[in-house]
Amino acid sequence: MTDLETMVRTELGIDGRSYYLAQGQDLDGLKSRIEHAARASGGFVDFTVVGNRSVSVLISSSSRVVFSIETVQYDPRDTGDEDAPYGGLFDV
Repeated sequence: MTDLETMVRTELGIDGRSYYLAQGQDLDGLKSRIEHAARASGGFVDFTVVGNRSVSVLISSSSRVVFSIETVQYDPRDTGDEDAPYGGLFDV
């Protein structure tokens, strides 16, 4: 049996759609920004997802938001650096 390196991955569900957050995201800060947008009658909240890509989601008082955390196999590409995206349509 081989020892695998692992890391923590956070899944953010918003209105039934899942986003896997890139490493290095400030979860407390993200939660605070989501709460602020919901209380302010809506607003866009930005975050970085796996693949080092930026996402902007409109949050309102009726948005359903769920955070879940799991341990996954380590991926050295998952740095949260939006200047070094990976995955998607153009990767070979």
